[in-house]
Amino acid sequence: MTESEKKVSPVSDVGAWAMNVISSVGIIMANKQLMSANGYSFTFATTLTGFHFAVTALVGFVSNSTGYTSSKHVPLWELLWFSIVANMSITGMNLSLMLNSVGFYQISKLSMIPVVCVMEWILHNKRYSKEVKVAVVVVVIGVGVCTVTDVKVNAKGFICACVAVLATSLQQISIGSLQKKYSIGAFELLSKTAPIQALSLLVLGPFIDYYLSGNLISNYMKTISSGAIIFILISCSLAVFCNISQYLCIGRFSAVSFQVLGHMKTVCVLTLGWLLFDSELTFKNIAGMLVAVAGMVIYSWAVEVEKAATKSLPHSKHSLTEEELNLLKDGLEKGPIRDPEFGESK
Repeated sequence: MTESEKKVSPVSDVGAWAMNVISSVGIIMANKQLMSANGYSFTFATTLTGFHFAVTALVGFVSNSTGYTSSKHVPLWELLWFSIVANMSITGMNLSLMLNSVGFYQISKLSMIPVVCVMEWILHNKRYSKEVKVAVVVVVIGVGVCTVTDVKVNAKGFICACVAVLATSLQQISIGSLQKKYSIGAFELLSKTAPIQALSLLVLGPFIDYYLSGNLISNYMKTISSGAIIFILISCSLAVFCNISQYLCIGRFSAVSFQVLGHMKTVCVLTLGWLLFDSELTFKNIAGMLVAVAGMVIYSWAVEVEKAATKSLPHSKHSLTEEELNLLKDGLEKGPIRDPEFGESK
């Protein structure tokens, strides 16, 4: 993480979260209009993601060219490896949604929180307090109650869901670790990975989308309406903010925090769907959302408890969360600290 990103204020942290929630919810609403049968029937989700990363790459190129951001060296093999994992996440999610019921798809997304916890424990020897574990369970139960309906699964769908969950979890952990390993800012890292993802998704996307929908994007583009073009541009614009804020949030906090608090987006999407698209909002949905919000509040409190414990035991040798490491790097800890999460060149 760069020096400027190390010295972040609570206001900028809140701004990063707000940017992520607003842009993510906005892009879901825009894509709903773009892809629905009642909208513009643009069924090419993987190719659209390629458009997203192409615009993000363009913004990164302009930023680097004008000197607004600097470009630090990251080995090409690491960028390629990360892009492969990220693209497996995108493709796996699309295939999982197609092959499984919406209920099982939601369960697979919820499973990312415990999967991220286990992977960080295996890869970084990270430990979690009892309060954090309780908060994670409450959030998973709450979001599960308000989103999971019918649950049907088959062998192909299950495999795709497993690949999607593992790839997404590994991708989000890697975002934070790459920023630390090469002392690179969130937008700098994104500007390096976006061109690779854009190129690969724009090449493979049409074939994947044809397999998923049975439609050729070339045929759709021949008769595309101005309204569809406008919503594609809106979706791409929001994707830039969504991608930047994701890298910012994970870099400043952790992949677990991003997953837990990120479920606020699910609550927002359900609420906006009820307000804007006349979606049904039942007592079960409302109860689940309240439980999920309560879990997020507990999680935030648990993180503060861990921070307080770090301050009271400044010389203890234990596995630290990324939030605590940021505090230590800000100068709250005077002595030199060497943590396995950074390693020699993590």
